Amino acid sequence: MEIARIFDDARSFSEYEDRPVDEDLLRRIYDHLKWGPTAANSCPARFVFVTSPEAKARLVECVNEGNVAKVQSAPVTAIIAADSRFYDEMPTLFPSRDFRSIFVDNEAAVADLLARNVPLQGAYMIIAARALGLDCGPMSGFDAGKTNAAFFPDGRWQANFICTMGYGKRESLFPRNPRLDFDKACRIA
Repeated sequence: MEIARIFDDARSFSEYEDRPVDEDLLRRIYDHLKWGPTAANSCPARFVFVTSPEAKARLVECVNEGNVAKVQSAPVTAIIAADSRFYDEMPTLFPSRDFRSIFVDNEAAVADLLARNVPLQGAYMIIAARALGLDCGPMSGFDAGKTNAAFFPDGRWQANFICTMGYGKRESLFPRNPRLDFDKACRIA
């Protein structure tokens, strides 16, 4: 696999070809992203792959006006969510230690772990999708409260960000914006 495909040449897409993404490919994406490291192997992210016209219509009601066309164009939009009770899976995910008891009735510890690890798993999803030939368009331009009400009414899962996926239309891309060079963004201590 060439790293340039995943990072250097990859772009955030706003328009996609009218070409479906097979459920098998979504399963393959998850089967790869699940191996990315998380704190105490907590794996707190949950993924909803919005593909049906009904679900897409519900999601469109939750995104900012500037993102409606993006979601409508994409064959898939993933909702990357945090499972507020991720710790219930800890006996399975880390059987050699009792991590569950650290999080039960400890909202601050739960919030701290979710804040770092859910976006991390979402990034693994983007890397896996790109490696498997899909283009992505991550975004935070949506109403999380509306999304939670539409997709997670029991309140256990909470939307963190969304990401369109499919086969991007390269002709729709704008010129690429610059990035900071090493000396501006990094220090070696």
